[in-house]
Amino acid sequence: MIRGYLSLGVLLISALLHSVTCNKGNKHKPWMEAQYQGIIMENDNTVLLNPPLFALDKDSPLRYAGEICGFRIHGSGTPFEAVVLDRTTGEGLIRAKGPVDCEAQREHTFTIQAHDCGEGPDGSNSKKSHKATVHVRVNDVNEFAPVFGERVFRASVTEGRMYERVLRVQAWDQDCSPQYSQVCFYQILTPNVPFTIDNDGYIKNTQPLQANGERLIRFTVTAYDCGKKRAVEDAEVEIQVKPTCKPSWRGWNKRIEYVPGTGNLALFPSIHLETCEEPVWSIQATIEIQTSHVAKGCDRDNYSEKSLRKLCGAAPGDVDLLPPSSTGYNWTRGLPVQETQDSSLVFWFNGSQSVEIPPARLPAGGSAADHLTLSFWLKHAGGGGKSGKEEEVLLCNTVQNEGSFSHYTLAVHGCRISFLYWSLLDSARPVKFLWKLEQVCDGEWHHYALSLAFPTVSLYVDGVTYDPALIHDNGALPPPKRQARLMIGGCWADEKLSGKSNGNETTRAAGAVTGRFLRGYVSGFALRLGPVDSREVIECLYSCKEGLQYTDFDSLGKGMKVHVNPAQSQLTLEGDDPTSFSRALQHVEYLNSLQFPTPGVRPLKLQTIVRCLSDEGCLSVPDLEGYLVVLQPDAPQVLLSGSPRSAHPISDFQGPLGVPIFPDLRITCSVSHSLTPNKLERAPRADLQSTDGIECALERCEVGVVGEDLNLEYESLSLDVSSAWQRGLETENSSRSFRITGVQNVAVYEDILRSLTYRTGVRASLYARKFHVSCSEMNGRYVSNQLYTELDVLHGIHAVSPSHLLSGQQFVHNVHQAPVALSSHTLTTANRNSVFPGVAMVIIVVCVGFLALIVTLGLSRIHSVRQRDGIDGVELEASNQRDPFWEDSAMTITVNPMESVQSRNLASAKRTPVSERENLDEESR
Repeated sequence: MIRGYLSLGVLLISALLHSVTCNKGNKHKPWMEAQYQGIIMENDNTVLLNPPLFALDKDSPLRYAGEICGFRIHGSGTPFEAVVLDRTTGEGLIRAKGPVDCEAQREHTFTIQAHDCGEGPDGSNSKKSHKATVHVRVNDVNEFAPVFGERVFRASVTEGRMYERVLRVQAWDQDCSPQYSQVCFYQILTPNVPFTIDNDGYIKNTQPLQANGERLIRFTVTAYDCGKKRAVEDAEVEIQVKPTCKPSWRGWNKRIEYVPGTGNLALFPSIHLETCEEPVWSIQATIEIQTSHVAKGCDRDNYSEKSLRKLCGAAPGDVDLLPPSSTGYNWTRGLPVQETQDSSLVFWFNGSQSVEIPPARLPAGGSAADHLTLSFWLKHAGGGGKSGKEEEVLLCNTVQNEGSFSHYTLAVHGCRISFLYWSLLDSARPVKFLWKLEQVCDGEWHHYALSLAFPTVSLYVDGVTYDPALIHDNGALPPPKRQARLMIGGCWADEKLSGKSNGNETTRAAGAVTGRFLRGYVSGFALRLGPVDSREVIECLYSCKEGLQYTDFDSLGKGMKVHVNPAQSQLTLEGDDPTSFSRALQHVEYLNSLQFPTPGVRPLKLQTIVRCLSDEGCLSVPDLEGYLVVLQPDAPQVLLSGSPRSAHPISDFQGPLGVPIFPDLRITCSVSHSLTPNKLERAPRADLQSTDGIECALERCEVGVVGEDLNLEYESLSLDVSSAWQRGLETENSSRSFRITGVQNVAVYEDILRSLTYRTGVRASLYARKFHVSCSEMNGRYVSNQLYTELDVLHGIHAVSPSHLLSGQQFVHNVHQAPVALSSHTLTTANRNSVFPGVAMVIIVVCVGFLALIVTLGLSRIHSVRQRDGIDGVELEASNQRDPFWEDSAMTITVNPMESVQSRNLASAKRTPVSERENLDEESR
């Protein structure tokens, strides 16, 4: 028993000693790498680590203390666990707790820690290593096949075109790795189709397609990922072949007719832009109407320059520097003249000639030398001098003021026009005003008006004002000679010649040499001193009355812009939507506000620029070219009517007022249809409306003499000149004609012409005078008929030549008619083929007998009268010789044989005017 207790004690002591010995052996912590990189496949659960998972303990080879009992993974939700493969070596393994999915999470990061077995089997007093970081990447497995985004892909192509890209088919792969998630190539499964597909899925045609064949082409495509796994379902492709579509403007007419007087005309009422369903970013269209061939660049007012200035309210006092060549105005005789549609006078300056206006024809400068207006039409030809590089002078003028001289020069140089002004040649320095304008060098007609109110200078081109682009002081220049002189088409320069005299060099003036000649057409060059015209007056005078316009701004699309040039010959539209752009173009209008415009063709052109987001394959819209035809307007018919003949006594011809030539003149205007006034046309004055509502304003009437010219010593045509001036009319009298000019209504011209009289002197030879009158309007564009009238002289019966009484005419004794006055020129011709009954013949014989007796008495009486007043006989003989109508006329003489010779003389002295030949014919019958 005691022995047993002793054995038990020994065991206890041994155990205690062993325990103390073991505790003293677990002195070190396990050790492992600080970081691990791992890979795991989707279809595996073991993580391959680099470096391999090992934990070492320096207490090895002690049992427990030198052994690794386990690994602990730190991190919530980590789908991995670590196990010990060998406790002695410390080798471990990380494995997945379940299947891992690369598509769900491709990488995992966590920490791991190793611990030893402690000091005994119970793991007491065990120690832990430091925490190591583990990165695990899940490797993808090609488990998914490509999938197309659409089941059917559709596109359309235009026949006859080759496309780099018709459309793109695209498939996706759900795998997570680049190797298996990418689609490496596509393939067309349907054989013999005219299409190919590249690795990116873009399909293009291999040959031009035709719409008359198969309109819809179908084929199948499939996709493969980089693991060569084919798509689960193939895709269908449908491509529609459309007929050829050319981007262009549709719904327009090449020929457009404009009826004068109808107001605005839409040029493209049904036009629309066909873009062939191509996307566009911006559209710009420019409409241009060409009117350079019409008169001076476009249709303007048809009145003469002088009349138009009065209508527009311009200041008077213009001096025509290039008038028609005549006796007193002959400086334009050597200039070539060009015919024009508007009957204006156009002179050609060929670059080697100029004209100088005589000093007597120049307006006096006075105190208004620094206030003047130059106006002219110019069609600059250019090319003068050295290829147009030299300055060409339009006007060069030295003006004599009150005790001083000033000078100015107007010139063109390329596309520039300049005005050099020298206010005082003695003291002031010249200043040059410069404008750079396209109108100067475009080779077209333009009107220029330069207004000087020093120091302000304004230039108007076609009624639009332009400020000087540059004003600079030219410094000290040699002043021109102090002599009043004006030249057009060039300018003079003082030339000095050098020579030697007795060995010494001398300089002497050789006079002025003309240079800097102009090349171009000039018309209507006028100079006016004094107040300048306002902008409104200049616009009224020279603005075009035809052009393009856009008025429907309320319906203009958003973001659209409209621009019209000053001449209204070019209109530009800008926008980005084809539909709204087409609608805006439909409202572009042509307007000609003239009642009687110039007929003819106006070419039209429409240019279009389309911009796309990408310039590659952007639309190209062809230009449109058409023409607008202004139809012939219904010409106004100006008709003059009145008596063709009238007779007056001698006293009226020799009276202080004379005899009215057209006492019952009537002027009427008419057209074939009623015209509707245009709201944009210059409002016609109420006094310019004829009775039928047609605007009719005459501009000129001329009364001419038929036969020999008037002898101004004894004959004259006259009217109340002051009354004509008050009505804005001017008169011009000569031996051949009497001219009235100025724009006025028909009633005024009627009144003036009715008051025109013909008067002769007391000692003038009296015989019949014939006159004619005609009127015109719109600068002679429309001319009336010519109305002829004859003024006859009424003489007493004692003045009748016997040769006429015995001229073989038949004389009838009419007992039913009262005695009528004898007219030497207006008696009607009797019908020689009349058949008389027998009784009438007897009466005639008796009357002839009485007549013979009367003639005998008359001859003796005439002889005595001629002796007393021989002048009347001479006048009557001259009248008989001048007028052949007297020789052919028949006389109806009613004779009362019971009257005495004296009473018959008194009766024949009564003078009664005869108005119309028709009345005499009826009376003679």
